[in-house]
Amino acid sequence: MAFRLIPREERFYDDFVALADQIRRGAGILEDMLKPDKPIWDKADEIKEVEHKCDFLTHEIIQRLHRTFVTPIDREDIHALARSLDDVMDAIDDSAAIIRLYQIDRVRPDARELARIIGLSAEQVVCAMKALGGRDGVAQCAVEINRLENEADRAHQAAVRRLFEEERDPVAIIKWKEILDFLEDATDRCEDVANVLEGVVVKHA
Repeated sequence: MAFRLIPREERFYDDFVALADQIRRGAGILEDMLKPDKPIWDKADEIKEVEHKCDFLTHEIIQRLHRTFVTPIDREDIHALARSLDDVMDAIDDSAAIIRLYQIDRVRPDARELARIIGLSAEQVVCAMKALGGRDGVAQCAVEINRLENEADRAHQAAVRRLFEEERDPVAIIKWKEILDFLEDATDRCEDVANVLEGVVVKHA
């Protein structure tokens, strides 16, 4: 029977789940921010608090990586996964911040739709992190994240088209185009997480 003289540090899996849970929380607050006709600007502060929590968790993962001799997956994958998860929360935070910065007083339905897709993507990120320790189910979650990113691409394109068709104020067009781009970027960052996960699954198949 094989045994390890130095046990692997398995706490990384719990750290990744904790980080994913915070991302899901941030995505939920973003959806709440955009639910009313007028966005709830103060929700940006709540999202910023979650973003700070994610920064702390990411820092803890990186510091533990430096202290750990035997890791459960490759060191570069742990680093890439921590950074890509943190990037998702940064993108959510950026989206909320720019909505408040521009003092948007009426939510376009397309922004609400993109926020919905971000929320679904965050759920799949949690699903993948919970499955990572046993590897079973990770690939399915990654595939769904990729599907949602494609859905977000189509929603973003349709949103931009409607923006130029319906809006006559050039300043409003500039503001909303940037907001829509930020929202779509959050789904791109989720796809980055999926890409790292798919690499991990291939290595450990």
